[in-house]
Amino acid sequence: MQIFLVGGAVRDELLNYPSIEKDWLVVGARAQDLLDRGYLAVGKDFPVFLHPESKEEYALARTERKTGPGYRGFATNADPSVTIEQDLLRRDLTINAIAKNASGELIDPYGGARDIENKWLRHISPAFAEDPVRILRVARFAARYAHLGFTVHPSTMALMQHMVDHDEVDHLVPERIWKELSRALGEQNPQVFIQVLRDCGALACIMLEIDNLFGVPQRAEHHPEVDCGIHTLLTLKRGSELSTQIAVRFSCLTHDLGKAQTPRDILPRHIGHEHRSEDLVKALCQRLKIPNEIQSLALLTAKYHTQCHRAFELKPSSILKLLEALDAFRKPQRVENFVLCCQADAQGRTGFESKPYPQAAYLQQAFASCQKISAKLFLAQGLQGKQLGTALRAARIEALRELRQHYSETSP
Repeated sequence: MQIFLVGGAVRDELLNYPSIEKDWLVVGARAQDLLDRGYLAVGKDFPVFLHPESKEEYALARTERKTGPGYRGFATNADPSVTIEQDLLRRDLTINAIAKNASGELIDPYGGARDIENKWLRHISPAFAEDPVRILRVARFAARYAHLGFTVHPSTMALMQHMVDHDEVDHLVPERIWKELSRALGEQNPQVFIQVLRDCGALACIMLEIDNLFGVPQRAEHHPEVDCGIHTLLTLKRGSELSTQIAVRFSCLTHDLGKAQTPRDILPRHIGHEHRSEDLVKALCQRLKIPNEIQSLALLTAKYHTQCHRAFELKPSSILKLLEALDAFRKPQRVENFVLCCQADAQGRTGFESKPYPQAAYLQQAFASCQKISAKLFLAQGLQGKQLGTALRAARIEALRELRQHYSETSP
């Protein structure tokens, strides 16, 4: 029995990139051999075990044979005769097919170290085309390592395009799409994930609502980049610089979906795109089974982001209605996340990246002013029910009026 360190841990060590988990491969053993040593079996589809002490994953070397459509259509063989080279061959990219033995020597039969040096994301064999999830994984790795200069190798991009043309992507299930999308949104450059999917044609199959934005014009005086799709990528990029939260980044990605359905006779203006965006975000989230809290922020951002942009023009009562629509008094964190999305939208424009966005601080201060007004004061006065609600809202509107007056007096 031989044990090798494999996959991401080896890849990231060669890249001097932080790696959280270690995956181990066991060659020349049966499942019972590991069970006899105290390992805990956890794999339902594959022979995977947890080490009795470290709890790290150990998998038996295996080969795979395509038996049906999609990423589940495989038969596996984990016989002790399977070699390290055979196991590495079934993996997706060369940079993920490097192993290290107990002596620290690299086993790299498919040129992964060379591709790391040359910054290529390259498939190992034509068997790559048998699993459509690999398209999502390549796009995710492109997002993870874009800042290091990695790009998809032309031969791999061509193969991904071939897979799209032959409807392999249609076999992806919503849960797996969201799993890869959410992981990609956590990377340093998630906009690259979207761009790679668009380059190979998969974006139109997976998230047509986003793909439809490309080629739709906007007014150049407000959006020098003009193209709605490019603005979406710039917004996602800026949102990722402002926040690490998946909910914020997803909301940046989907905030303008309604612009793809703007009537042609009013282009490049996009009157009413907020309500169209809300409907499309809801449809996208339901189809991909997006978690509720992430979906909620995305819907609110789509519907109300232009109100945040106009915060200084809104009446105090309108500011309060916006805060109530955000459910801010029960979910205070939502205000900060919402204004970060709006800031990303405002700064996700060519030449506007560093332009101040004072609306964010104003709306947060408005919320803080309202938070200071407690219902306890009015309860102590004997107010209840509708009278309590009316008095509370009146006091908050007055506080917002004072804040607005302060801003008008101190602003240059």
